[in-house]
Amino acid sequence: MSLYGYILVGLAALAAGAVNALAGGGTLITFPMLTAVGLPAIAANVTNTVALSPGYLGATLAQANDLRGQKARLWLVVPAGAIGGIIGGVLLLNTGERLFRSLVPFLILLASALLAIQDPVRAWLARRAAQNGAGAASEKWVALPVGLAAIYGGYFGAGLSVIVLAVLGITLEDTLTRLNGLKQAVAFSTNIAAAIFFLFSGKVVWPAALVMAVGALIGGALGGRLAGRVKPSTLRWIVVTIGVTVSIVYLLR
Repeated sequence: MSLYGYILVGLAALAAGAVNALAGGGTLITFPMLTAVGLPAIAANVTNTVALSPGYLGATLAQANDLRGQKARLWLVVPAGAIGGIIGGVLLLNTGERLFRSLVPFLILLASALLAIQDPVRAWLARRAAQNGAGAASEKWVALPVGLAAIYGGYFGAGLSVIVLAVLGITLEDTLTRLNGLKQAVAFSTNIAAAIFFLFSGKVVWPAALVMAVGALIGGALGGRLAGRVKPSTLRWIVVTIGVTVSIVYLLR
C-alpha cells in the first residue's frame, strides 16, 4: 500500500468509527476501501475485523448498566457468540479468494438490507415487548440462534447487530433497552473471538489495521460528540446507499 492508500484507509476508518457510534454499518465503508487500495478480499475482511473489533468493547461498556441482572443470559449468549465467531472465521479462511470475491457483492447487499430494516426491527421488538403475555421460547434455546448469527458475524460481520437483536427479541422476553445491551455483548464476543483467531492466520495487514484502529477510535469519539446533532436514520440511509452502490460496482466488475 502507498502512503495515499494508508491515508484513504485511515479516513475510511475514521468515518466508520463515527458511523458506528451514530447508526452502525461502518464496515460498509472500510471493507470496500481496503479492496479499493489493493488488498485481496479475504485479507481485507480479516484486517477489517481485527482493526474495528476494539470499538465493540466501548459499545458494550457504554451499556453495562443494561446488563445488570442478565448474568445467566450472558453465560448462554457470550460463549455462543465467541464459538460462532471462530466458526465463521474458519469458514472464511477456507473459502477461496475467487469464491469469496464472487460472494462479496451479495454479502454487502445483505448487510445493506439489514441496516435498512434496523428501525422497523426495533419498532417491532418494542411493540412485542409492550404486549402483556407475549410468549417467548425457553431462554436456554437462545444460544443456538445466537450462535448461528455469530457464524455470519465471523464470516463477514456487517449487519450482525440487526440479526442478533431480532434473534434476542424473538427468543427472550424483556425490554428493548436490556436486549440491546445483550446484543452489544454478543457482538463484542463474536468480533473479538474472530479477531483473535485471525491474529494467527497470516492474513492481517498490520500497518493498515493499526492505521484503521486509530482512525476508528478517533471517529468513535467524534461520533459520540455528534450524537444528538445528526439524525441516525439519515446517516443510516446514506450508508445503505453507499453499500448498494458498492455492491453494484462489484457486480459490474
